[in-house]
Amino acid sequence: MQQTTLKKESASRAAILALMVAGTAVIITLLIAPWNWIPTEYAEEITVIAVTEHGCVGESQMGQSVVVSDCSAGVGDVISAKFYAPASEQNGYYDRIYEKLAMVEP
Repeated sequence: MQQTTLKKESASRAAILALMVAGTAVIITLLIAPWNWIPTEYAEEITVIAVTEHGCVGESQMGQSVVVSDCSAGVGDVISAKFYAPASEQNGYYDRIYEKLAMVEP
């Protein structure tokens, strides 16, 4: 009878420990990672590269393709536009990672 109780207690302790580890991993992931992938609104001057029935298509200074509806500009004109892009595009997160990888790779 006593051995059965000990096995149940150790199983419940292992389950609680596993839940704590999983919870900690989730919390750390949510605190660190999303800041680089959350879309951020940018307002930039873009150069119009095409005019379609949906509006003007332009390229931002970050290299993002941007579609501006209600646009009467022509190809080559510079217009102001607002668009969403991942925060990592602006803060250089991936650039720093690739620089570190370049130091490690043979």
